Amino acid sequence: MCHYCGCREIPLIKEFIAEHETVTDTAGEALRALDRGDTDLATGLIARMAGELRAHWRGEEDGLFTVMGDDPEYAGYIDALVLEHRQLAAFLDTVDLMIPQDVLRLRESVDELHHHIAKEEDGLFPASLTALSGDEWDRSMTAWRAAHPGAPGDLGR
Repeated sequence: MCHYCGCREIPLIKEFIAEHETVTDTAGEALRALDRGDTDLATGLIARMAGELRAHWRGEEDGLFTVMGDDPEYAGYIDALVLEHRQLAAFLDTVDLMIPQDVLRLRESVDELHHHIAKEEDGLFPASLTALSGDEWDRSMTAWRAAHPGAPGDLGR
């Protein structure tokens, strides 16, 4: 991921990146649990990951994606990201770790999640620096807060 544009210092983007790290850490723990044959632990970790992702996606989609999606330059890119959210959510809702094909698909989905995150962190987030006005940042932060009730932090406010 880039470190040159400064987007990582924007409080909202910093939160999104921290959530990405939490989710990928949880996914990695789940895969390691599967490697050890601990499907009960892996199942719990997948459920936790799904919950973390839902809040994260709601914050992204209702905020940053909505305000950037109003610009035709970003709309198609954002639509593709939202579709990826929906596809992973549908899979996580139905995954059965007792089915070998689902375990394989989970491994593939975690790899795809890493690629998805790169699209956000290396593409959309840096673009947000020049694309958003102060009011649009405020709307994006308000949406993140609504998706994370009771979360600590004030996103720089």
